[in-house]
Amino acid sequence: MDKIKDMLAGAGGNIVLAIVISVVGYYVIKYLMKLLDKVKGVEKLDPTVTRFVKSLIKWLLYIMLIIGVIGILGVPMAQVIAVLASAGVAIGLALQGALSNLAGGILLMIVRPFNVGDYVDAAGASGVVQSINLFYTEILTVDNKRITVPNGNLMNANVVDYTAEPLRRVDLEFSCAKSEKPSEIQQCILDAVAGSALALKDPAPFARISGGTNEAMTFTVRVWCKTEHYWDLYFELNQSIVEAFAAKGVQAPALRVVNDKA
Repeated sequence: MDKIKDMLAGAGGNIVLAIVISVVGYYVIKYLMKLLDKVKGVEKLDPTVTRFVKSLIKWLLYIMLIIGVIGILGVPMAQVIAVLASAGVAIGLALQGALSNLAGGILLMIVRPFNVGDYVDAAGASGVVQSINLFYTEILTVDNKRITVPNGNLMNANVVDYTAEPLRRVDLEFSCAKSEKPSEIQQCILDAVAGSALALKDPAPFARISGGTNEAMTFTVRVWCKTEHYWDLYFELNQSIVEAFAAKGVQAPALRVVNDKA
């Protein structure tokens, strides 16, 4: 009992110091992370890289704090390393999903299939990329739902980036009666497209017959625009072309009547 009392008395100071260092270190790390945001030039960096690097620095600082606290407690680092090495296989198997996500996060920074602010469709999620962290990526949907996607899944999935290129093409289809003149319908569509300030003239708009039935003709319309104007132009053309058809008196496809005498 005397030996135990002596050991506790000797370790008591180290335990108190370790607690103090843990608390102080926690607040120091928070202060350093806030200070990092105020460093000149950080705001000029790519947001994707900035958030990832900040997350990585924070984790490294916490690891350094934990190692320092272990050293203060008097635990020999050689024994700590030996224990970690012996448990490495078990930890690796238990955390293989997390390690896969960590590797995925690092690869996302290297390969850069998308950036923060891009609208993507990947791993079953569609929306604007809000942040790319060490283990997961946050995506905000158009109806304001936040989806957390593991980075490992993103690296193994097909990624469609709708905002990667400066231009996009709006594809639409319209039908009219077979009795109408194709050239007049084509010109009516092109005139409606020309009335939009969002439609680009180069590449030139396209409107041609792409199919039909005995009662109808189908016209395919293709118009290029800036990526940020895609949905505005999409809805504008749907309305303006229908209104142009109505103004010209374009007939809708006739309904096929089926007589069932059975």
